[in-house]
Amino acid sequence: MFTIVRDLARQNMEFLSGLLLFAAIVGLIVVSYFSPYSATDIYLLPPDMPPDGEYWLGTTSRGQDVFWQLTTALRNTLFFGIGVAFISRIISLVVGLVAGYAGGAVDRVLMAINDSVMVIPQFPLLILFYFVLKDSMTWTALILIMALLGWSYDARLIRSVAISLKTRSFTTQSVYSGMSMRKILVEEHLPYVLPIVFATTMNNMIWSIGMEITLSVLGFTDIETPTMGMMIYWANAHSALISGIWWWVAAPVAVIVVLFLALFLLSMSMNEYNDPRSRLNRMGN
Repeated sequence: MFTIVRDLARQNMEFLSGLLLFAAIVGLIVVSYFSPYSATDIYLLPPDMPPDGEYWLGTTSRGQDVFWQLTTALRNTLFFGIGVAFISRIISLVVGLVAGYAGGAVDRVLMAINDSVMVIPQFPLLILFYFVLKDSMTWTALILIMALLGWSYDARLIRSVAISLKTRSFTTQSVYSGMSMRKILVEEHLPYVLPIVFATTMNNMIWSIGMEITLSVLGFTDIETPTMGMMIYWANAHSALISGIWWWVAAPVAVIVVLFLALFLLSMSMNEYNDPRSRLNRMGN
């Protein structure tokens, strides 16, 4: 995997740009651990102060430093996206690899479940879960729910690759050598789908973070946990734009754009790497 990242960084400007932007995001997250303020404390500072030398991104109407609030919110939002992506990647890998290799009735059953999940209207269902589990809807529960809704498209993609791998000569040799299905899938097939898993992970993070921001802005999550969506929620609740406190909204929106751009560039460049013709054309140039 390190070799793939190194080659992409050398040959693909989109990947390098996405990697640098993501490194800047990670840098802000590291800085969040040195915050002098608690993320949940309010009215600690003079409210509605514009950006200056003391408060780099100004303060909010709730007496919070926008910069330090932003770093903590970014950390929670990114960890949320990583959590959803990690769990959903495990599900999509298991379903896709097993369905593609086993075939027959196993494939039909798994793909029936997969297609059923695929057609579920996700956003209305998440709102329904919020109202049903309002008193017990934690961020962990939301991560699990979104992970259970976000694996189906990628499982079908992995399955298509697994079907082609099943017919390769090395798979036949593995079967004749007495390897179990689990060992074949983990040791022989998994390395071939890891680049696809990386690309779909970026896409899944974009989807899950976008969902979190949308739900948070509408107030359908824990409003006391600082996230990027919650920053915009509280800014709207205090009519920040109408009051001229533009920095309260501009800062999280700008960082969200940078985060989405970084993930998109990484995903796009990895998709190009997975296409042999595009990879050869770029290497030729």
